[in-house]
Order: sequence, then C-alpha cells, then structure tokens
Amino acid sequence: MRGVLTVLLALGATGAAAECRQALALGLDVSASVDGVEYGQQLGGLATALEDAAVQQALFAIPGAWVDLAVFEWSGPAFGRIIQHWTTLSDPAALADVTAKLRVTQREASDPSTAIGSAMRFGAALLAQRAACWRAVLDLSGDGLSNTGPRPRDVIPTLTGPTLSGLTVNGLAIADPGGGSDLAAYYRAEVMTGLGAFVEEARGFEDYAEAMRRKLLRELQVLAVSGRVLPPAQ
Repeated sequence: MRGVLTVLLALGATGAAAECRQALALGLDVSASVDGVEYGQQLGGLATALEDAAVQQALFAIPGAWVDLAVFEWSGPAFGRIIQHWTTLSDPAALADVTAKLRVTQREASDPSTAIGSAMRFGAALLAQRAACWRAVLDLSGDGLSNTGPRPRDVIPTLTGPTLSGLTVNGLAIADPGGGSDLAAYYRAEVMTGLGAFVEEARGFEDYAEAMRRKLLRELQVLAVSGRVLPPAQ
C-alpha cells in the first residue's frame, strides 16, 4: 500500500485539541469535451475512490485531526458549481453521505469552454473558507488544455493572500487513450504548484476511478509532528 501509513511523532495530533488537518477541494471538469457518460464516470469514479479501504484508512488515520472536503465543477471563466459543500469527514458515516450524494448528482448546463486558470481561482476562494486547516490542497481534474480565461501559470501568484497561505495545487490529467498531446506534462508546467505538488494521470475516463484512488492516497499521506501535518516527500 503506497504512501498510506501515517507516522505520529512527538506531540502528534492524538495529544492535541481536535483540528482540521487538511482542507481538500476537488474540481471536476464539465466542459464540452466531457460527454454525459464521462460525466458519470467522473462522479462515480470519485465516489468509488473515496470508498476504497486504503483511502478510508488514510482519511481516518489521525483521530481528532480530520479532513474537510468540498467538490465543485468547473468549465469556462464564469462557471463554478459547488456540488458538495464543505463537509468534515470525521467518520465513515460522513464519508458515506458524500459518496451517496455524488452518485445521484445530475449535470447542469455549463459554459462549454475550458478555463483552468479561472477554476484555480474558484478553488482557492473555496479553500480560503477553511483557512484554519493545517494544509490547503486544490485538486483539479481535466481532459484538455485551457482555451480561455487567464493562463493557469499566471494565476498562481494570485492564489494566496492574508486568508490563505501555503496552497498546494495538484492535477489529475485525463489523457486521451488514443494519444495526442501530453496533458500530464501540460498540467505539470502550468497547473501544479506548492509544497509536495504532483500530477496524476488517468488513461481515459475508464481509468479515472483508479487514478483518483492513487491521487487521494498521495494527497492524504501525512507526517504529524508537534501537532501539525506535513506533506510527504515526493
């Protein structure tokens, strides 16, 4: 099991007051390149990944130091739809409520374009609502290059401020199984930023659930030292 075990050292979270150890905002691409079947594969795949036993072990690894989760959809510059507002994943029942909601969420009309930079801003604003958490992680899934709005790399310096610092942006690049552009390389160059940032790759939407599972395990791997959680070395 890769990178799942949590190491508790010195004055770890078990001896501290209950706190949010990580705010995790997941952004899902709903631009025109994502059809109805693929939309269902994203939401269902995310639910399946969250239900994975190893992922749950990582989520609940530190009693009293929980993960707050939010899920949103993104596409064009002005479109952002929160489909799961901030929820404290304090126990399996709370997680089950989230996965059940994901499985019944219906698609709504959205801008057909792809504005990754705008999605990064939307996600950062969402994470600013959980500024008290030890870590802030934004995860964007997408199947194409940004084709409108601000360039993602130009947005990065604007994402943090007085209410949000230390932001990590990870990516899940959904590649075309038939080949074409190296989307993962684009995400590494334009999107990922922050301590421990990385890009996971799915070989098409059929591989999305497994890629999301791998990504969550990396994001949730932690090292708790003196009541604070540090990301693992990449």
